[in-house]
Amino acid sequence: MTDVAHSNAAVLAPDLAGHNHDPHLAHHFDTPDQQYQSGKLAMWVFLGTEILMFGGLFCAYAVYRHNHPEVFEFAHRYLDRTLGAVNTLVLIASSFTMAWAVRCSQLGLNKPLKILLALTFLGGVGFMGIKTIEYEAKWKHHVFVGSKNKYRNDSLKGVGKPVDSNTEFEEEGAEVEPPAENKLSAHKTAPGAEGKAEASHEAAAKRSDVGATTWGRGIVDPNAGTPDEAAIRPTYADPGGLAAGVVPGHHGEMHYADLTDAQRQHVYTFFSIYFMMTGLHGVHVLVGMALIAWIWLRARRNEFGPTFFTPVDLVGLYWHLVDLIWIFLFPLLYLIH
Repeated sequence: MTDVAHSNAAVLAPDLAGHNHDPHLAHHFDTPDQQYQSGKLAMWVFLGTEILMFGGLFCAYAVYRHNHPEVFEFAHRYLDRTLGAVNTLVLIASSFTMAWAVRCSQLGLNKPLKILLALTFLGGVGFMGIKTIEYEAKWKHHVFVGSKNKYRNDSLKGVGKPVDSNTEFEEEGAEVEPPAENKLSAHKTAPGAEGKAEASHEAAAKRSDVGATTWGRGIVDPNAGTPDEAAIRPTYADPGGLAAGVVPGHHGEMHYADLTDAQRQHVYTFFSIYFMMTGLHGVHVLVGMALIAWIWLRARRNEFGPTFFTPVDLVGLYWHLVDLIWIFLFPLLYLIH
């Protein structure tokens, strides 16, 4: 492509009278190749900043899911994984048509270019249409950003059902188990596992020279009572010993009764992250659709060909990033178990 750009620059370079000039070459660039490489570098830098922005949200997701794993497993049942899977297929197909459109622009195939750009745009329309259906269902069933959500759990079929009571998560006739001591109390403990855990705590305390303090299950501070004592105390840690000895077998679907009072207060955290991540992604889809419409209008004027295809190439890069982000969002939000 560099050779093609240089040959185009030689053909389109202005003569001594300045009569011939590439209409697509900005005045501050010497050659079309220099302009293309500069634009490509700028787009990659921009995409890097986009990754950093979404990276912060992915970090927040990782932290909250680690701190409240049962909450995320329970709350994700309010999402329709079928619609999420269809949206994933739609975006993957649109990414294919976009890549094909870039190739057609490089070869000067204007008619296929316009058709492929239109198909990519329709893919974005389909994605946003399905997402609108999902958001509408959340609105009707009182699932919002913030702590004022109301849910009904065990009759869940893809989405939540509204609750008439003013108490969050309250379900008519549901027998709620008493709050457990920790997040593993909703599961059956193997015989003898509790005694082994207590023995491990005692052994850890004996190993400490300063009389270790236990904060919770399996968490011991060997520096308790000294200036090096930890100021931030963790609220949860994996128990010691073999996993099979603590939680035998695989538990079924999470239910409201499986959550402690503290966990029930954090269910809204999942939906706040869900709306923030999918909403921001939706904004990027809309921006991508606007850019695709812009280059489609330019393609109608036969502006793209072997000598100039930079806008199609750069918009294609942006659209691929949008698709890639959703490929990560779908399993993280819809396939929790």
